[in-house]
Amino acid sequence: MNEIILKGIGAASGVAIGPAFLFGKEEFRISPHKISETSIALEIARFEDALIKTRHEILEIQKRIAEEMGTEHAEIFDAHLLVLEDRTLIEDVIVRIKKEKFCVEYIFSEVLKKYVSVFSRIEDEYLRERVSDINDVGKRILRNLLGEKKNIVVDVDAENLILVANDLAPSETASMYKKNIVAFVTDIGSRTSHTAIMAKSLEIPAVVGVEVATQKIINGDILIVDGKTGTVIINPEKETLDRYETAKLKINVQKERFVNLKELPAETKDNREVLIAANIELPEEIPSVIEHGARGIGLYRTEYFYMNRTDLPSEEEHYQAYRHVAQAVSPHHVVIRTLDLGGDKFLSQLHVPRDMHPFLGWRAIRFCLARPDIFKIQLRAILRASVHGQLKLMYPMISGIEELRQANNLLEECRNELRKEDIRFDDNLEVGAMIEVPSAAITADIIAKEADFFSIGTNDLIQYSLAVDRTNEKIAYLYEPAHPAVLKLIKNIIDAGHKSEIWVGICGEMSGDPELVLVLLGLGLDEFSMPPASVPLIKQLVRSVSYKDAKKIAEYALSLSTGKEVEEYSNQRLQELVPELLGENDASK
Repeated sequence: MNEIILKGIGAASGVAIGPAFLFGKEEFRISPHKISETSIALEIARFEDALIKTRHEILEIQKRIAEEMGTEHAEIFDAHLLVLEDRTLIEDVIVRIKKEKFCVEYIFSEVLKKYVSVFSRIEDEYLRERVSDINDVGKRILRNLLGEKKNIVVDVDAENLILVANDLAPSETASMYKKNIVAFVTDIGSRTSHTAIMAKSLEIPAVVGVEVATQKIINGDILIVDGKTGTVIINPEKETLDRYETAKLKINVQKERFVNLKELPAETKDNREVLIAANIELPEEIPSVIEHGARGIGLYRTEYFYMNRTDLPSEEEHYQAYRHVAQAVSPHHVVIRTLDLGGDKFLSQLHVPRDMHPFLGWRAIRFCLARPDIFKIQLRAILRASVHGQLKLMYPMISGIEELRQANNLLEECRNELRKEDIRFDDNLEVGAMIEVPSAAITADIIAKEADFFSIGTNDLIQYSLAVDRTNEKIAYLYEPAHPAVLKLIKNIIDAGHKSEIWVGICGEMSGDPELVLVLLGLGLDEFSMPPASVPLIKQLVRSVSYKDAKKIAEYALSLSTGKEVEEYSNQRLQELVPELLGENDASK
């Protein structure tokens, strides 16, 4: 039998090998039994009883998860409780029972199908993510109506299983904690889904959005799951299996070897020190930041505050979260990126229109300047939290000096408000600009005069510079981080920043790629910020080379004509200088 390779979205990095356990869709066969007029009240009562039982179940799960994994993870189930309290859904069921006179199981299953169908077709990210919550809660209600019980993941006895499912509800993912599941694969899902976020916290490899996983995989198939590249291999050939076994061993050895680096600085052989920081999306990622030896947080994304909820976060919510992160990583710094909604992130409660060209539309700083009522809530919270640690503030998608000035004017309004309210804040809070638009990269010398630091967002800078939508698989081959145009823009940003005596960091995907880091180090970057798991590898790389060599490599790379030539040259030099690192960052090699 030939091996089969499936591609999806890498949701949590790492490599896992083991037998597949197909966690199939739960199907309920419900007949449309007619009921009499006198039975309507009884059916409604049964429905209400099932709602109460389901609520108790969810609260019990929430309590157990809070005890085992922390309150942050338990809060995910607040969305499930909201579904149970959805009066529109409840009234829909009751009205249809009275009108159609069918048993409650049938009526509820039909209403559930309608809701799932409607929400699945909606493009809005917040509403689309609710499909999983609705499904999970709906199935629990149906089980309680039918008097059935389901064997959940935690009851599976075999060891080292790779769970394969169409989708996994947060409650199902949570049941993997400290159990026998070593990875999971799903047909649907995104990097921002509840399940993907929990997988990262569980530190098990996960690939979502495979689309055909449950069709191609059967129970007992041997699988390889590469959570970094989003690759799933079914019944691998011996050569492939050996390669991934070796890669997995290297990853484990690498982790053990890098434990000793945790407290050491990222300093080159000739004593140039750079800062290796981490990117985070949620406060609960902080233990991973500390465990992997990052010196602070170079990018704290704040969009998650606005997702998976029906209201807007308050100033106090923002403040408490920022305060917690600042204190947790002290004395190291935390760079908070202000709200970057738009592009591929849309939320219904903000009434953000879906643009024809969303990445070029009303997003990030443009949205914030147009909605100062929302923006100032976040700015005030950041200022308030700034007295509790080394906070820094960064505006996303600045395209020119005017936007920086407008944002700073709003920030000054917030400062004046807090002074009048006698609320303390750090008067010396550093305020930087995220450089990810070509116009900002080209005029970095102007922006640098009024910014305290730069952080280069390479993901967007690359797509804007090369006119390549990074989410479009048909032109993915044109997305070249090492393209000469990209490298020259990065050099211009760094040189402009240093000329104005401000530090320059990078927080895009390039920061975790050893071949590219070798060039970026030589260009003079001061800070690299990346996913926590990438920190030890990049720290080891920096400590294994001299800045003098890195500068020569960068200089030669800038003279090359194509991105492919740059990658090949950098890869060759990396193999010469640090051969033990080559390939360990990519298990598929």
